[in-house]
Amino acid sequence: MGTKAKAGKKQLLLFTSVILCSLALGRGAVYTSEPEVKIAENKSAKLPCSYSGFSSPRVEWKFAQGDTTSLVCYNNKITGSYEDRVTFSPSGISFQSVTRKDTGTYTCMVSDEGGNTYGEVSIQLTVLVPPSKPTVSIPSSATIGNRAVLTCSESDGSPPSEYTWYRDGVQMPTEPKNNRAFINSSYTLNQKTGELVFDPVSASDTGEYSCQAQNGYGTPMRSDAVRMDAVELNVGGIVAAVLVTLILLGFLIFGIWFAYSRGYFNRAKKGTSSSSKKVIYSQPTARSEGEFRQTSSFLV
Repeated sequence: MGTKAKAGKKQLLLFTSVILCSLALGRGAVYTSEPEVKIAENKSAKLPCSYSGFSSPRVEWKFAQGDTTSLVCYNNKITGSYEDRVTFSPSGISFQSVTRKDTGTYTCMVSDEGGNTYGEVSIQLTVLVPPSKPTVSIPSSATIGNRAVLTCSESDGSPPSEYTWYRDGVQMPTEPKNNRAFINSSYTLNQKTGELVFDPVSASDTGEYSCQAQNGYGTPMRSDAVRMDAVELNVGGIVAAVLVTLILLGFLIFGIWFAYSRGYFNRAKKGTSSSSKKVIYSQPTARSEGEFRQTSSFLV
């Protein structure tokens, strides 16, 4: 209770100082009693906005999420895309039911009709959603001395989840050299992105790996365990493959040389040239008188 009372006093002092400064400068004051609102999904939520020093206040609300900006309220009226679930009042806007898509920054902007007085305040709305079961990408084997990357992610949690890795059921520390069980490992663990990088892989990195996602709301969720084996580079297999390739190449070269030396290629060329000769028709020579035979008769 003491902490809440102190926080309330701080907010009251802040609001008072904002109002006094605005009045001293001849400007309107806009403030909120809750700059951060956290509410579970599908629950109702109110974003409070108060103001003073405006003769004829015109209130607008805008919503920003990443690079996307939309107008929730324009000239004291809720816009069409929000009117079925958001209501406006001089003290703020209220959601009948929030979804994870409503997470973002809402800005309350107040001005006079003439535009001479203006003020604004922002409120961060976080819709709380528990994390889902994370998915992991873990290689079944990793070569000792090489680099291996393990990934873990889930997309439902709001706020975004942070990730913890486990090997054989034991939580992996962010600094392996400070823990006796992981002192022989060389890895970096990013709790924000869920990436676990071994650089290089060592023999002690063999084990069953799982990942847990948690965001401070709901129950932490853990992935299935997947085994990764740290294996030696198969130098003997590589050498054997190279030798077999060289032997086969040697046989091929010898076969081509033997065929040339025996003249197989030359014979094939001769056969091809003889078969391609053209046959030229020659007319028979004129017959002599002695060889002349009557071939036809005439009847008178």
